[in-house]
Amino acid sequence: MALLAERGIAGPIETAIVLGTGLGPVADALEGAISVPYADLAGFPAAGVSGHGGRLVAGTWEGARVAVLQGRAHYYETGDPAAMRVPLEVLARLGTRQLILTNSAGSLHADWYPGSLALISDHINFSGLNPLIGTDGDARFVGLADAYDRHLRMRLKRAAAQAGTAALREGVYMWFSGPSFETPAEVKVAKLLGADLVGMSTVPEVILARRLGLRVAGLSLVTNFATGIGGGNPSHTETKDTALGGSLALKRLLRAFLRARDDA
Repeated sequence: MALLAERGIAGPIETAIVLGTGLGPVADALEGAISVPYADLAGFPAAGVSGHGGRLVAGTWEGARVAVLQGRAHYYETGDPAAMRVPLEVLARLGTRQLILTNSAGSLHADWYPGSLALISDHINFSGLNPLIGTDGDARFVGLADAYDRHLRMRLKRAAAQAGTAALREGVYMWFSGPSFETPAEVKVAKLLGADLVGMSTVPEVILARRLGLRVAGLSLVTNFATGIGGGNPSHTETKDTALGGSLALKRLLRAFLRARDDA
């Protein structure tokens, strides 16, 4: 925290945003931005995946104080589902009230096309991993009945209408550990269990954030059809390329969301 203060980053931060693969350009919208590489911050993860910038960026956006984590650490990089614990704790100490987690995801529906945005309404932790395993005390027993804050989801839907983007679908996100993509059989199981989207992130961060008392919203940019859906055979290159184009729609949505923050 002392280093952030020295660099000019201090609270309160109204909204924090975690950017997924290829979505880093969203941070360019911040005015008066101050950027600090993760490498300079103790406990922050190394940037080990292409498409993740590895920086904490703070500034003003539509009159709101905003902090952006430009990239995340994944379980498949570290073997630690709590790899994002320190960055999220720092956001909480900066006074963050609401956290928007974004990711690139595979679609389980033939009409949820790459390039579209979807709200996460709930998740399925298919991996079975949990970032709170090994922690002490009763605070580890985090309730997830409202993991994805209903009020924030409503605000994001209104923001989508105001931004002139396509209406936001809502769906269930299933977390796979990665880094390999899902098999056709796993995709069939995901659909049977009620998932709409699949991906390799976000769920551990939701659990950690709820433990910290943050209100959470999740947004997926559909970057590909999951394996076997509409001929889908996903690759990381496809994910990055589609995400870069979709970042413009995400930026418009977040701008409208922050502009209408007075209705919180």
